[in-house]
Amino acid sequence: MMLTLYGCPKTRSDRALWALEEKGVPYHVEWVNLSRGEGRTPAFLALNPAGKVPLLKDGDVILTESLAICSYIADRCPGKTLAPVFGSDDRARYEQWCSFAISELEQPLWTISKHKFALPAEWRVPAVIDTARWEFAKAAQLLAQGLGQHEFIVGDSFSVADILIGHTLAWARAFGVPTAQPVVEAYADRLFARPAFMALPDAIG
Repeated sequence: MMLTLYGCPKTRSDRALWALEEKGVPYHVEWVNLSRGEGRTPAFLALNPAGKVPLLKDGDVILTESLAICSYIADRCPGKTLAPVFGSDDRARYEQWCSFAISELEQPLWTISKHKFALPAEWRVPAVIDTARWEFAKAAQLLAQGLGQHEFIVGDSFSVADILIGHTLAWARAFGVPTAQPVVEAYADRLFARPAFMALPDAIG
C-alpha cells in the first residue's frame, strides 16, 4: 500500500517528508494549500477535523501530529533504521529527546509565530516575544549539553529525534532566532547537509 502524506511546504509536514526520504519508501504527497483554505474543505475535514497538516494515510490508518507520523514511519515502514529498538536504553533517551523537541525547543518558536502572524491581530501580544526568545535560548543550551561531542542526539545514529530537532532549528534560522550555541549550530549544519533534508521543497537552514 502506498503511503499518502497530506502536507504543505514550510510547515511541520516537512518533518514527515524528511522521515519518508530518509526511509526511502514509496510515498505520494497530496499538497494542501492552507493559505487558500484547502485545509477547511469538507473532504479534508473528513480526514482531519482540525483542518491541519501533516496527515498520513496508510490504508485504513490515518494519523495526524508530526511526532506520531514520524514515529509511525520509523517503526512501521521498512528500510533504514530511524529509531532505536523498543526496550533499549537508547529508545528511552530517543523518546526523551523527541518529547523535548516538541515541548521545549519548538514551543517558544511557535509562540513567536503566533504573536507575529498566526493569531488574529486582536489576539497577538508582541510583548511575549522577548520572553519566548529567552525560553528558546535556554532550551538550546540544554540541547548543547545533551549533544556534547556526539554526532547525533542519541549516540551515533541518526533518528527521528534528529529530524524533529533539526526541523525546529531550521525554523529558528528562518526566523532569525539564534541558538548562541556553537555545538548546536555545527549539529544543525550536519543535519541540513543530509540529502533527505536537501530534497525537501524550499528547504531552509
